[in-house]
Amino acid sequence: MATGRTHRPATRSRGIPEATVARLPLYLRALTALSERSVPTVSSEELAAAAGVNSAKLRKDFSYLGSYGTRGVGYDVEYLVYQISRELGLTQDWPVVIVGIGNLGAALANYGGFASRGFRVAALIDADPAMAGKPVAGIPVQHTDELEKIISDNGVSIGVIATPAGAAQQVCDRLVAAGVTSILNFAPTVLSVPDGVDVRKVDLSIELQILAFHEQRKAGEETEAEADVETVVPPVATRAPATGAAGRKGPDGDVPAVMPA
Repeated sequence: MATGRTHRPATRSRGIPEATVARLPLYLRALTALSERSVPTVSSEELAAAAGVNSAKLRKDFSYLGSYGTRGVGYDVEYLVYQISRELGLTQDWPVVIVGIGNLGAALANYGGFASRGFRVAALIDADPAMAGKPVAGIPVQHTDELEKIISDNGVSIGVIATPAGAAQQVCDRLVAAGVTSILNFAPTVLSVPDGVDVRKVDLSIELQILAFHEQRKAGEETEAEADVETVVPPVATRAPATGAAGRKGPDGDVPAVMPA
């Protein structure tokens, strides 16, 4: 059985930090939208806002690519699209297999974003014999018995696991043994892989739980704020009655209106 860590070290061989690599797709998405609107150049501030990061971080990230923009002009949109696409490896065709064609796997198979970003779904694979031959997104589902042959025939290096948790590790082991070196895991479990294999995990339930935590915290803060307001509001002050000719109250009793000589 394959064992080892689930991710590579924090930096890549080219010296680009993993955190920067994780932001490159965000920049590419924003740049692609600008390109579709025929916007020729963009400032670091505008692009950073579109990508949801600060401009200083963006400029630092782009410095790893050797791209510094032009003062007073900004960045060339089309060139940055090409540069980031090349860095991410999107200028070549990547055949992908999806294993587990349930509701999630079928949704992934129908996702149009794969093809537009350089990923070609080479095969859909499922363990259910009843699924064999059924077309999903125009691709006939194949049985898991054919997994190794499919990977070999199509030169697949990226696999997507959308199986139940109990089957994920066995599928992972077979993918790795067949030559897959990158795995996108949608199964709600942690996979164990050998060195040299990258795993990216997508767990929607965890993301929802994190959002629930923040919602609970915000609700708690609002409750505390309301309680603080009730605590600090002082009682309504009452005006002392007028003292008339007898004068006003002093520390030692009534103060005459006119002091004696």
